[in-house]
Amino acid sequence: MAVDPVTGTDTASTGGIYTTAPTRTPKQSLDSEAFMQLLVTQLRNQDPSSPMDTNQMISQTTQLAMMEKLTSMDSISQESFALQMRTSAAALIGHTVSYLDKNGDTQTGTASSVSYAGAVPVVTVGDKQINLDSILGVVTPTA
Repeated sequence: MAVDPVTGTDTASTGGIYTTAPTRTPKQSLDSEAFMQLLVTQLRNQDPSSPMDTNQMISQTTQLAMMEKLTSMDSISQESFALQMRTSAAALIGHTVSYLDKNGDTQTGTASSVSYAGAVPVVTVGDKQINLDSILGVVTPTA
């Protein structure tokens, strides 16, 4: 075992004086992993003569479970919205729709196809590609 003469630390465990400490990129949101790390750190560093209140620990565990369920509900909600957009776009085929063109003028035409390649479905109206959220109105076709 080599000992650094300047700091008196074991160079085998610290990696020597010429190595850099690994950099950690901070997370932009708290997830269940970060919450659990905080809870474990809190438990490790608590004063043995005055341990954490069990009610507080149960409360924090409940908050973790609630956060996980809310995250799950958010994901399901986003999937549901995407499915609704796809269904709505498909229902436009054969209908006359109105939309704003690049000049801000209202145009109309018959929707002939739908593309789901992007995040927002794209409806083909004549020779134009119109995002679903840019369509202003729909007219039911006459028989």
